[in-house]
Amino acid sequence: MRKVKNIETYHSVEPAVVTIGTFDGVHIGHQKIIKRLITTGKQEGLKSVILTFFPHPRMVLQKDANIKLINTIEERHDILDALGLDYLIIKNFTKEFSRISAEDFVKDILVDKINAKKVIIGYDHRFGRNRNADINDLKAYGKTYGFEVEEISAQDINDVSVSSTKIRKALEEGDIIKANAYLGYPFMLSGEVTKGKGLGKQLSFPTANLKLTADYKIIPKQGSYIVRSSINGKTVFGMMNIGTNPTVNGKKQSVEVHFFDFDMNLYGETIKIEFLHRLRDEEKFDSVEVLTQQLIIDRKTALEYIAEHHAE
Repeated sequence: MRKVKNIETYHSVEPAVVTIGTFDGVHIGHQKIIKRLITTGKQEGLKSVILTFFPHPRMVLQKDANIKLINTIEERHDILDALGLDYLIIKNFTKEFSRISAEDFVKDILVDKINAKKVIIGYDHRFGRNRNADINDLKAYGKTYGFEVEEISAQDINDVSVSSTKIRKALEEGDIIKANAYLGYPFMLSGEVTKGKGLGKQLSFPTANLKLTADYKIIPKQGSYIVRSSINGKTVFGMMNIGTNPTVNGKKQSVEVHFFDFDMNLYGETIKIEFLHRLRDEEKFDSVEVLTQQLIIDRKTALEYIAEHHAE
């Protein structure tokens, strides 16, 4: 799949079936719609295209919108690629773009740029300046510009919105099992490995300190988690702590991962961490010795869980 960051430089001669949306999470509700898009493309000889917007429109139009997304744009691309989508087209969302008319959006982008012959869209989709056009307007434009409009049912749209809400709530509560069930894959965090305070090494639990790649990414509830990563083609497991390290009077939140049976310098590397299970809340222990004993227990618990649920 090609990722096209700037639609201004994109022009397709291949007819396409298109859907439009942020698709944050690309969860099981989204996947149902995307699979329909891809299947339609194959059956009708059309390229399957998702038109998405970045930054998220609320980030641009609502200055106080403290919106946290389930995926970074790079993660979203990788997940859609794995599903078999032909093209992900990313339109840079600006205030100027939000002011274009509905007809200009249809003609300039859907028709002239993407060459849409079919648009699969939700019954409640609104677009154009002040979001004043709806699916009936889109159907009328379809007759003018030569594309068909297929409506996504209220039930499917409801499944999408409910899933997104439940995923965010589950992550905020640290319920990784529930979040992953709705996603259909493990929730992930990506970041660059940077130097931390070295506390883990002192406790014989060396950690990779992650500087997250996107400040808009939702972070699960503070605590300890069982995690997995792929490094140089090898699957490695470990345990991650999200929190402030209160036992040593830490104040700033950090994201650190200790990998099991792993000895490699990762400084400067960007790695992706998948969340598998929650171990416990972050706690303030009476001493670093007590903390070390708890980490030993955590490692034993984690290894038993991995052996039971993720044995090769």
